[in-house]
Amino acid sequence: MRSFDPATRSGSVFLDDGTQVPFGAAAFDAGPLRLLRSGQRVNIAVSGGEITAITLSTFPLPGQA
Repeated sequence: MRSFDPATRSGSVFLDDGTQVPFGAAAFDAGPLRLLRSGQRVNIAVSGGEITAITLSTFPLPGQA
């Protein structure tokens, strides 16, 4: 996780290849989280080139068992 703004519930992540990808409040709200900290490892769901869900790597993504 690169950055997170709790006021807007949006931020950005670094992919394993170093690419920075932003996410919006809808992606954050899709998961069970209350906040994120810089440097945390996260799992993301992507659809249409946009992050649709984000959660900690220890939690499943929404819709997955």
